[in-house]
Amino acid sequence: MAAPLTADELLKALGDEGVTVVQVGDWRTHNRNHKGPWGPVHGSLVHHTVTSGTAATVEIVRDGYADLPGPLCHGMIAKDGRVHLVGYGRTNHAGGGCPHVLDQVIAESYGARPTSPTCGNSDGVEGNRHFYGWECENLGDGRDPWPVVQYDAIVRAQAAVIRAHRAKGDEWGEDAKSVLGHLEWSADKVDPIGFTMPGLRADVAERLKHPVSWDPTEEDDMPMRANPTVKKTTGRPAGEWLPVPLAGPLVTGPADYSGTVTLRLGPSDNCPTSWPGWSPSSS
Repeated sequence: MAAPLTADELLKALGDEGVTVVQVGDWRTHNRNHKGPWGPVHGSLVHHTVTSGTAATVEIVRDGYADLPGPLCHGMIAKDGRVHLVGYGRTNHAGGGCPHVLDQVIAESYGARPTSPTCGNSDGVEGNRHFYGWECENLGDGRDPWPVVQYDAIVRAQAAVIRAHRAKGDEWGEDAKSVLGHLEWSADKVDPIGFTMPGLRADVAERLKHPVSWDPTEEDDMPMRANPTVKKTTGRPAGEWLPVPLAGPLVTGPADYSGTVTLRLGPSDNCPTSWPGWSPSSS
């Protein structure tokens, strides 16, 4: 059982995770709480909007439609990676879904995916009280691309919520099984289209292994290499080892590398360079 984050806690969590946030109007108090309870929360639900154009999409998810009043999510994740917070509290996004999926999310007991849902909006358990909702700007036709910055923001937003709940002592696991796609919750839904939920959960779980400052787009520093040289030595006794002095480590930092040692041998001063009966043309 997890109480919802406060609006301030969510805002801070997103900012700490490196998300660029746009606060839309009175988002902190814009909700559907008069229609039912908000909480306990058990997960975070990812959707696509079937819209194009950020400004129009923000307006739709904030205000909703005549038969489905807004807000339709908590945050709308735009193509440019900005997260527009449009409401907070109970929102009209999850609808009805499968009770066995809810049980698996609460227990975080499923494998790559929860069991396929068999219930939907008309015959399922009510999910608006139990899930944070993230609408992501995309036509949902399988052709509209997901820019890297947008997908990264989706990952960061999910990680932010999980970190914030874990910091409060809630049992939200680092394997990100609290993150669902709408299609995994309701038999009526197909979203999101364009990436897989097991893949998204894996990316969120990977992010949770790192500090909030981690940027997966930054390249690792190239390792520093040393090229030690050894003073030329002649006439070393057989079986005597030659130490190679190093001023520092050969390689520092993570790297995939190989080492090469070159040894050049030559005859000693008193070693004959030719023998009777031998010539370069001999076989």
